[in-house]
Amino acid sequence: MLALRLARGAHSLVQLRRLLVVAASAGTGFLLLCTLGYALAHPDPSAGALLRLLWCLAPAAATVHFAVAVARTDPGTRPRPGLAAIGLGPGRLMAISAVTTALSTTLGSMLALLVFLHLRGDLPGMSFDGGEAAFLAADYPLPLPAAVTLLLLVPLAASLASAVALRPRSPRPTRPRRPGADGDSPHEPSRTRAKSGPYADQPGRPLDPQQPAPPLPTPGGLPWGTAVLAAGLAVEAYASRSGPGLALPGRFTGGPARVFGGWSLTALGLMLAAPAITHLCGRLLQAVRPGVLRLLAGRVLQEEARRIGRPLGVVCAVASGAYAMATVYSGARPSFGPLSTLGALLVAGCTVATLLTSAIEAKHARADTTAALLRMGAPTTVLRGAALLRAGALLATFGPLTWVVAELAAVPLVR
Repeated sequence: MLALRLARGAHSLVQLRRLLVVAASAGTGFLLLCTLGYALAHPDPSAGALLRLLWCLAPAAATVHFAVAVARTDPGTRPRPGLAAIGLGPGRLMAISAVTTALSTTLGSMLALLVFLHLRGDLPGMSFDGGEAAFLAADYPLPLPAAVTLLLLVPLAASLASAVALRPRSPRPTRPRRPGADGDSPHEPSRTRAKSGPYADQPGRPLDPQQPAPPLPTPGGLPWGTAVLAAGLAVEAYASRSGPGLALPGRFTGGPARVFGGWSLTALGLMLAAPAITHLCGRLLQAVRPGVLRLLAGRVLQEEARRIGRPLGVVCAVASGAYAMATVYSGARPSFGPLSTLGALLVAGCTVATLLTSAIEAKHARADTTAALLRMGAPTTVLRGAALLRAGALLATFGPLTWVVAELAAVPLVR
């Protein structure tokens, strides 16, 4: 009941993000039900139904990733002073966020079931006839336990992932500072600093961008990400030579089935390596006698490397896959069915929406630092210029990286 009250009293933008989660869950659930319908219409033992179910893992993973990003930016479940006194500590807020995510995704699954039953003709209204009715299996009874099991996959995975992402974390122990370690006298009062933001890890440091500061630690994952990315490209090159076709829902048949596994490894490698690459962009912005603008933009990029790096890596993986597919079929006309189009829109839309949601989360995280800079007299043009510089640096780095990965992935497929 408390989760419903918090969801009802949220801001309109928060409600819009939750509705997008409902829509994504509905689309993924509809694809899963269509896979079940294909298996009912083709009872003979074959790998077609299994391959279609594996293909649905990409929209399902994108939906879960987006649901977790929305849960992280939900202001209704954010710890605030006074909530712990009434029993709403971090653990209870985490549970409320998981329940809210489960409600949104379950509502989407129910909508998917209603639409599927309506198209089959099980509900009063117009049924879907024609050549595409095979994936609906209108002539076969629908096993309700199997349908419910498939529809519960996304809500269970999304709620569990939200609980893991928002679980209470104990603060890391810090070594006590020695008096005068930074050149200050023991009795000198500490200077004002922000509670969070690009200078939050520097006790006693002023909010002066010109002040030299120790570099933030580089996120791990670059060696592993590079290795997984190389393995994915190698699997795609090997699998493109032979193997069974990967039947995608809706008449579209692509390359060998192992190509999908190679692309999954490529996406995982980019997701693992992207935070470290983002951190490197921030370090390069501060190289060679940086000014206020470059120093501020670089420090913010380093601070937000873990938060926006992984969604950015997933977007690059999806863009590279789309570019490789467009390169392979540049001289042909592939037959895209409605389900293939729906799956592609789900993956692309969820990844872009996740990146935008993570950017909003990062903006809220550095709100205290931004307010402190404005109180100190920093012009808004400097903050806007730093934001544009960060966006330009990321585009200049990840744009060529996406193009190189897409070209390497398309080379074995065009042979």
